Amino acid sequence: MTRITDLVGIKYPIFQGGMQHISRSPLVIAVSNAGGLGLLTTGALDAEGLRKEINTVRENTDKPFGVNLNLLQPNIDELVDIVIEERVAIVTTGAGSPKKYFPRFKEAGIIVIPVVAAVKHALKMQELGVDAIIAEGQEAGGHIGKSGTLPLVRQITDAVDLPVIAAGGFADGKGLVAALALGAEGVQMGTVFLATEECPIPDSFKESVVNAIDTTTMVTGRKGGHPVRALQNNMLVEYLTLEMANAPEEELEKLTVGSLYRAVVEGDTETGTMMAGEISGLVPRIRPVKEVIDGIMKEAKETIANLSL
Repeated sequence: MTRITDLVGIKYPIFQGGMQHISRSPLVIAVSNAGGLGLLTTGALDAEGLRKEINTVRENTDKPFGVNLNLLQPNIDELVDIVIEERVAIVTTGAGSPKKYFPRFKEAGIIVIPVVAAVKHALKMQELGVDAIIAEGQEAGGHIGKSGTLPLVRQITDAVDLPVIAAGGFADGKGLVAALALGAEGVQMGTVFLATEECPIPDSFKESVVNAIDTTTMVTGRKGGHPVRALQNNMLVEYLTLEMANAPEEELEKLTVGSLYRAVVEGDTETGTMMAGEISGLVPRIRPVKEVIDGIMKEAKETIANLSL
């Protein structure tokens, strides 16, 4: 269908984002079996935990899948070792450059696809020799960059010769078509998969995504240089108020320590950080992953057929 589907061997040009504590084997298996690319997150995993997750996925699908490596993790070296030992076919990387590990990845025959948020980083990754690029705009959930998805993706597709996957603000078939129109060859989606039956998060988190509207997300951490987009709640409103008042870092940290765990594991929607993108308002209900992906592709084909100039 596109260079991306050919490169990684998937049916549809849809990547599932590597969401910390969330993109575990149940979700990855469902996405890969439905024709997309499931991506295991390494967040909060030790080496053997990652190995177990990889083996669980392999036991439940014969379709392609990959591992998303957070390069800032303290145990990243051992996680890279496991990816290579287990002969994982595809790696996406975030929070830095994969340059340190790149020779080992290529020696092992691993497809390397970094996430970038600026044209200059895309050019550096192309020079390094990566296989494709994920261009992620600030509409995404979680840690974000400065540029919006539309201008970022268009400028990156213009600047590099590699296949580009657009990320940040995609949840349906119309979004996929828009990404293709910008020159991308696929999309990465995270938020839409939060509200799926197979996603291993509490129902309270899923329902918060479903109940969201276009203005529900908010960004904290801009002053400190580490902006994060999440669903608005009382804790984050308090955090932003303190942040704007130049509160000490220690005071801000007290609010957020453990907040991702509280949202993802405990289902705490008031003091947890529910990372989600601006596209939350387009997620209608909790659905099976296959229904989500089939619906995206059906709508994309109908949209293309109905386009007119």
